[in-house]
Amino acid sequence: MSFASVLKFFLPKDRIFFSLFEEVSVALEQMGNVFQTALQEKDFTKRDAMLRTLERFEHKNDETTHRIFIELGHNFITPLDREDIHYLASSLDDIADYIWGAAKRVVNYQINDEYNTLPAFAEIICKSIAAIKISIYALRDMKDLQAITTACVQVNSLENAADDLLDSTMLKLFNSNITAVELIKQKDIYQMLETVTDKCEDASNVIESIIVKYS
Repeated sequence: MSFASVLKFFLPKDRIFFSLFEEVSVALEQMGNVFQTALQEKDFTKRDAMLRTLERFEHKNDETTHRIFIELGHNFITPLDREDIHYLASSLDDIADYIWGAAKRVVNYQINDEYNTLPAFAEIICKSIAAIKISIYALRDMKDLQAITTACVQVNSLENAADDLLDSTMLKLFNSNITAVELIKQKDIYQMLETVTDKCEDASNVIESIIVKYS
């Protein structure tokens, strides 16, 4: 075997990792869009049917994440630190997991969302995922670091907005006359939705740490 052939064997498969991350970001965007559309639906039967389709997206994302881990095991040299690839894949997978977890709670609890908090959270989540997708695509060549930084800052700001939304909604709930059971159900759903934005911020933080290393 020639030296060139040996060298080619060990070269990092950049396109594989970046393509897989891009694939995950597209799946997350699709999940976010379905989630937002569902939570704007007034017919609970139609809403629940749409929310149940998110399980398919979550499983697809699990498969892509698993492919990333397999590529990590097969590639001796990688375009990014192995730890960064693992952290980013895991943090993106967490977003999908928690969206599906929130969707299941909405279907199971059938709450009366008097303050329209569900669509408000869904909008924040969609915007966060859109910003993450921008930063993921910009990672491939890292030519536009400003775009990545701006997207990450936006995710952090959206997470703060989600915190404020949770606080204001919980204040309204505790001052209302709803039953203790209803309060517990709504509190659980809203906290799960706020956790989705936390997971978006976690992914954003991983991306920021990557561009600090490689810029």
